[in-house]
Amino acid sequence: MTTVELTDRQRELAEVALGIVAAEGMAAVTFRSVAAASGWSLGAVQKAFAAKDEMYAAMFATLRATEGVGPRNPPGQPTVQAWLTELVLTILPLDDRTRALTVQGAAFAERAAQDSAVGAAIATSDHETRGLLAALIAKGQADGEIPDSVNPATAAWGLLALAQGAASQLLYDRVDEQAVTALVRASVAALLHRPTP
Repeated sequence: MTTVELTDRQRELAEVALGIVAAEGMAAVTFRSVAAASGWSLGAVQKAFAAKDEMYAAMFATLRATEGVGPRNPPGQPTVQAWLTELVLTILPLDDRTRALTVQGAAFAERAAQDSAVGAAIATSDHETRGLLAALIAKGQADGEIPDSVNPATAAWGLLALAQGAASQLLYDRVDEQAVTALVRASVAALLHRPTP
């Protein structure tokens, strides 16, 4: 998906549409529903987006620009293991904000099966994320924190799968935050061949 330059109105309408996705799902997003929720006329929404696919592209770009906060510390601090654990926990739907982001992301992941541009954008993002995670794991190995028996690329793939899978599962099977934290700590430790803290 190419980079989308949005006007202020398009950004505003995309945010409204993402709010509809979080509350009712992607199927509820129509020009009419966005107009009603935004206070703009139907014609104004149609003028901002010539086609529904343009609105989806604006929504996707807006979502990517607003996703996640991430860990408080710089990458690898205080340890790679602790940082990766916090990274996974910050994206899980454990509060209203991250739940809305997860629902919105899941809606686009579902759309990716039929929309090759969305699929390519998500795949590119996943590849980049795995590359960054693998580099951080390799740094942990160079610093002596992570054993050489860990394959950085494999562990990075596992970490992303853990984060995405747990986020998806927590949408329909809510688990106490303390239990989730313990499970994530143990899972990250296992992927890094390290003891659970």
